[in-house]
Amino acid sequence: MRNLTMMSAACALASIGCAAVAAEHEVGQKNNAFSVKALKVKVGDSVSFKNEDPHFHNVFSLSEIQPFDLGSYPQGQAKKVTFSKPGTVEVECAIHPAMKMVVEAAK
Repeated sequence: MRNLTMMSAACALASIGCAAVAAEHEVGQKNNAFSVKALKVKVGDSVSFKNEDPHFHNVFSLSEIQPFDLGSYPQGQAKKVTFSKPGTVEVECAIHPAMKMVVEAAK
């Protein structure tokens, strides 16, 4: 019985060690700018874009790697994107064209 318990514990630890844990990142939007110009993430990670301005923002990407459009949303709200492929993703705000950043997703 003891060997079975130890074996079960070893299997559980092995599966935890082998499993990749996705990270969550936050990028703020304040003063009509993203809080970072570039962000490095791993495939499977999520990035939450939080609007800290008193007006709407719209976050989108036309990148072939990760196209998305989060729509317009007001101050205090955040919307999230999970990066599913490796590559460079250019991110912009449709309402404020000067707002640009790059997300680099790696395996």
